[in-house]
Amino acid sequence: MVLLLLFILVIDSSSRLAYLPCLSMAPRDANVHVFHIRVTLGHLFWVAVGAFIIVEMLFNSSFLAIDGAGEEPSLSPRRLCLFNKTTGAALRELNFLTSILAVRMNRKRLVVILQDKTYVYDINSLAILDTIDTVSNIKGLCSFSPSLDGCFLALPASVSKGSVLLYSVMDLHLHCEIDAHRSPLAAIALSSNGTYIATASEQGTIIRVHLVSEATKSYSFRRGTYQSSIFSLSFAPSTQLPDILVGTSSSGSVHAFSLAFSGNQRSKRSGSFLGSIIPDSVTDALDPAHHGVLHNVAPAGVKSYAVIRKVEKVADSSTSDIVACRATISIITFNGYFQEYNLSINNQNVFVWSLEREFKLLNVILDDAISL
Repeated sequence: MVLLLLFILVIDSSSRLAYLPCLSMAPRDANVHVFHIRVTLGHLFWVAVGAFIIVEMLFNSSFLAIDGAGEEPSLSPRRLCLFNKTTGAALRELNFLTSILAVRMNRKRLVVILQDKTYVYDINSLAILDTIDTVSNIKGLCSFSPSLDGCFLALPASVSKGSVLLYSVMDLHLHCEIDAHRSPLAAIALSSNGTYIATASEQGTIIRVHLVSEATKSYSFRRGTYQSSIFSLSFAPSTQLPDILVGTSSSGSVHAFSLAFSGNQRSKRSGSFLGSIIPDSVTDALDPAHHGVLHNVAPAGVKSYAVIRKVEKVADSSTSDIVACRATISIITFNGYFQEYNLSINNQNVFVWSLEREFKLLNVILDDAISL
C-alpha cells in the first residue's frame, strides 16, 4: 500500500502566523484522511475523492485543492479540482496541458506548478494573474510563504547549478535570483513570513540561509561530509529571525540547526583575520556546526518530513538574555508513522532530543472506525 503523506500549515483566524499542522493521509485507493496534532493526534475527517497524488488544504478551512492520479478520466493529473469538504461538492476545476506537480495557496492567491510553467491565480475569482516561464522542474520543487505581507514563491532558476528564483506573489513580479549552490537544488524552504530562505543542493552537505530582501547569505550550516538527499527543510515559526531550522535526509536522520545562537560565533569569525581573507566556499567548511542530529527516525531511504510547531525561549532571570530554546517538532515518515519530539538547545549549542509520542497512522484510522 502506497501512502501519500502531507503536512498542512494552518494560520489562525486572527492571521497571526502559527504552525498548527493538520496531517493529510491517503492510501492510493480512495480517501483523504485529515488529522489534527495540536495536543493529541485526532482523526478529524475523511473524504472519498478517488485516487489522487496532490491534496492541499487552505489553512484550517473547508477548502481543498485535489489533483488526481489519472486512474480514471475525472481524476486526471492535468486537472485541479477545488473541493468543499463540508458540502462534499466540487467548486471549480482548472485544466492544464501537462501534469500538475505542486499546488500552493493562501487567502488571496492560488499557485499551480507545472514542469516548465507556473500559473498564479486570484483564489476568489480564479482569474489568471500571471504566467511564469521556468526551467525544467520535473520534481515540482518549490516553496511558498503564505503571509500576505511577505508572500514569496521560490522556484529553481537553473538545471545545472543551485540558483533559486524568488517571485513576489502579491505584487506579481520577479524579486531576485540567488546563486546558492554549485550543484542543482534538492530542497527549498521559505520562512512563514517570507523573510528568510533555506536551500540545499543535491550534494546535501551544506544548508544555506539567505535574507530574502537583500538576497544575501546570512548563515551556512554543514549537515555532514557525505552526500545525502535532503527531503525537507522547515523554519521555526517567527515574525523575525527563526530560532531553528530542521531538515530530513535520506540517511533517516533529522537535522536541527540553531540560528538563535549561531550569530555570535559567526560575527566573531567574520571579524577575525582569517574570516576576512578566506572565501565563502572555504569558510563554509570552517563554520561551527550549530547542529544537532537525531538518528534512525526513519529507515534509510524512506522519505520523511519535519515541521517545527512551536518554539519557547528561556531567559536568564538576572540578565534577561536568552539562554535556551525549546522546540516541538512533528515528523511524518512515508512508512506511515507520526512522531513528535521536544528539542532543547542552550546557548552552548548543546542539543537534547526527547520523544514525546509516536503513532502508526493506519492504527489511528482503524481505532476511529471501530469507535464509530
